[in-house]
Amino acid sequence: MAHLSQSPSPGFVRPRHLAVLAVLAAVMLPSTADARIGGYDGIWNVTFATTRGSCSSGYSVPFTVTGSRVSSAGGGRVSGRINRSGAVAVHVSVGASHASGGGRLAGMNGAGSWRGVISGDQCSGTWQATRT
Repeated sequence: MAHLSQSPSPGFVRPRHLAVLAVLAAVMLPSTADARIGGYDGIWNVTFATTRGSCSSGYSVPFTVTGSRVSSAGGGRVSGRINRSGAVAVHVSVGASHASGGGRLAGMNGAGSWRGVISGDQCSGTWQATRT
């Protein structure tokens, strides 16, 4: 008499293995609370200060962060990216003026530096951001 194997047919997952897979998937996926803690989504008010050049200081511009994208929340063209650790790189243009900057967001605040051509003058400086 031939002995039949007790192993399941290919493609069949035993309930015990299914439970293990479900637990692994739950551990690997961030919870909603974890996503909020590391998330930067929302509107950020960014204030620019000039440290070199004759450009005006104190301009505030609202930026929107959605996922890994940074865009304008009103006025001018803003494009950029932010990574999971909060490092951000942005390009802003309004008319003939344009600037690029980088820095980091963390919690409700952020800071960095920028450089560009504003109203024909080459300038550079720093920026501070606050989530609204």
